[in-house]
Amino acid sequence: MRRFRTGSEEPRIAYFISPHGFGHAARAASVMAALYELEPSVRFEIFTQVPDWFFQDSLSSVFNYHPLLTDLGLVQKTPLVEDIPETVRRLNALLPFDRSQIERLARQVRELKCALIVCDIAPMGILVAQEAGIPSVLVENFTWDWIYQGYLHEEVRLRPHIAYLQEVFEAADYRVQTEPVCCYRTADLVTPPVSRKARTPAKQIRGRLGIPASAKVVMITMGGIPEQYTFLDRLEGLKDLYFVIPGPSASWQVRNRLILLPHRSDFYHPDLVQACDVILGKLGYSTVAEVYHAGVPFGYVLRERFRESAVLAAYVKEHLQSFALTEAEFQSASWLSRLPDLLALPRIPREGPNGADQVADFLYRLLTT
Repeated sequence: MRRFRTGSEEPRIAYFISPHGFGHAARAASVMAALYELEPSVRFEIFTQVPDWFFQDSLSSVFNYHPLLTDLGLVQKTPLVEDIPETVRRLNALLPFDRSQIERLARQVRELKCALIVCDIAPMGILVAQEAGIPSVLVENFTWDWIYQGYLHEEVRLRPHIAYLQEVFEAADYRVQTEPVCCYRTADLVTPPVSRKARTPAKQIRGRLGIPASAKVVMITMGGIPEQYTFLDRLEGLKDLYFVIPGPSASWQVRNRLILLPHRSDFYHPDLVQACDVILGKLGYSTVAEVYHAGVPFGYVLRERFRESAVLAAYVKEHLQSFALTEAEFQSASWLSRLPDLLALPRIPREGPNGADQVADFLYRLLTT
């Protein structure tokens, strides 16, 4: 029987995940799912404030959930607008991390017999790994020090937090970067986009939604941060299109050809992406990765102040059928006049690997050496 780094027959990995939206959790879940396919005995200890249901819906593997503020990221007013003064106020309260908390968490992961600590992109996990004497793996396409540098011109109080976080991120034992990468560093692995994989055929998803197989379907998604849409009445009156929108409703609602879903619904987000003809939404990592692997045309909303946005936009322009929208264009629904052009575009077939499998293979080799 195979023995792993800790001598256990059931390897355990602690996963520290940023709670900024659902994108980091989605990437982490895709890696955990791929690693479970490689090694079904693997167990995960998940440390985050992302709701536990997100992992219940994304994973088949056994995991334990530990609610913990592992990271701050940015405070958001809306999915597209950051609150930098409030971000600074909360960073001042959080950083540097409390030493006694790091020591307590280090004892906890040792008692749990974790062989690795993986961080996406929560820096706390790197310090816990150092204290526990366990290897740390940073999985990222950006780090928060790089993001905060984009706001220094308006908020100089970010400077000490940038310096502190740079030091913490550089201390990771292994670094994995996932395309689209914002700032290339010396890395142990660079992968294509990492996304959760669709599970259910598109025809079956459409059937469950009550959408004919031949109909044109547009999904609007703003990720894991709630959004108030001002144009729903206009969509409800359209006769030639179906719209699916996860997030704006507490329950499943059907209003003519407008289908509103709660954040947690009976539908797996990658399945919805696969079942639609066009995706409209925020330019965020997990959405880009899922749309990339589905090959679906993408109308994306730029976040002009968020530094990652330009990198994601350049990648989308190169690899996807797409067009860009400003926040004002999105909220006014002026994009409705452009939808026919986007709907006429073909999907792009993907034959290359999902980066999740490559990251999982890397982690598996660390567990077994």
